[in-house]
Amino acid sequence: MLDALLEKAKKEAEVAEAFFYESTELPISFEANRMKSINARESSGMALRIIKDGRIGLGYSSKLGNPGDLDALVASAVESAQFGAQAQFSLPGAFTANGVATFDPAVEALSLENLVSLGTEALDLLRNHDDQFLCDVGAAKRVTRVRLLNSLGGGTDYVKSVVSLSGSVNLTRGEDLLDVWHYAVSCRADIDPKTVAQRVIQRVEDARHNADVSTKHMPVLFTPQGLGNTLMQPLRQAFSGKTVLQGASPLSDKLGEQVFDEKLSIYDDGTIDFAVGSSPTDDEGMPLRRTPLVEDGYVRTFIYDLQTAGLAGAEPTGNGERSPSSLPAPGYHNVVVAPGSGGSLQDLIGSVAEGVLVEFTMGAGMGNLFAGDFSGNVHLGYKIENGKLAGRVKDTMVAGNVYEALKDIAAIGSEPEWVGGGFSAPPILVADLSVSTREG
Repeated sequence: MLDALLEKAKKEAEVAEAFFYESTELPISFEANRMKSINARESSGMALRIIKDGRIGLGYSSKLGNPGDLDALVASAVESAQFGAQAQFSLPGAFTANGVATFDPAVEALSLENLVSLGTEALDLLRNHDDQFLCDVGAAKRVTRVRLLNSLGGGTDYVKSVVSLSGSVNLTRGEDLLDVWHYAVSCRADIDPKTVAQRVIQRVEDARHNADVSTKHMPVLFTPQGLGNTLMQPLRQAFSGKTVLQGASPLSDKLGEQVFDEKLSIYDDGTIDFAVGSSPTDDEGMPLRRTPLVEDGYVRTFIYDLQTAGLAGAEPTGNGERSPSSLPAPGYHNVVVAPGSGGSLQDLIGSVAEGVLVEFTMGAGMGNLFAGDFSGNVHLGYKIENGKLAGRVKDTMVAGNVYEALKDIAAIGSEPEWVGGGFSAPPILVADLSVSTREG
């Protein structure tokens, strides 16, 4: 049907692109120590993007039953082109696939019983550790097919598999509430329930006792998870070509300049085998690559889809991301913070006389992201005292500016970890940040 749609569209427009997405998902969940739901889902959609009289048109349909649906889709795209933006791009022609691996047949073969077994094993490990734990566990598999064709001979056709397992614990001790979780996701069927459960258990055990922390500036050690949900949000905004084009990025005029500590390098890479954000092309048929954002502290590149790159007069970077019902926009694949020479997380903890370790924050994205400001409540964090974790910190906030914080990095760990599938980073020790407590 995609080929037929493209042939119909070529009669109405100068350029046409047909996009098809199909996904099957099987998620199961346990809530409050019991099986809660099993909910198999299937979704699909077909989109047509055209350039007619120099303007962009988009049609979308989830109805794929008969040829008449294709005629309606073409008519919808043609109608929307009357009011569409002026096209500032050319679609890519044929290309050689990068050969990245995104599909594991073992994931597709996972049965409902397999997923229930994964979830049950993680749940039992958590409950057997402490019968006071109130546990939630989720397991899911998803297989997605993407096919893209355009009238210039470009396109892509690939299948991606994803399996995930999450575990969380709620522990109530009087008025003290503790929520701890861990989430693992992969394109391969290599998720280990023991690893997920052990990470949750270790975090709970480290938080068994509370510790007081003073309101003042001090070193703050971010785990990969803490780094991702605290400091990376402003950077994702700043390196987006759309934000740069709007003049809202503080890095707009900083290309080639050193803005960060020389120890810091960050890149976006969609060519890592079995990484969740990898694929042969982006959603416009542009081959993926490793794109340096920061190299040794220097700002190197912003990410662009085709239209945004054309408007900015920049080279497209293969970062067009879309759903079938939307036009492409700049999006990240796998954001990777390069490891440093700081050793393990324990080595970094051991180097701090007094500070705070941050695992999770809440509300950090409520600051002025465009300016790089962040201010987050430490949902899970620990006081570091004389090179050791002294206990969980409560009613504590970390605040600052990401550009100032990452200009003065004390150390970057040498052991990276994948977080949520599309972000990989080692722990990072920021030399000086504002830490405040309710008592202070």
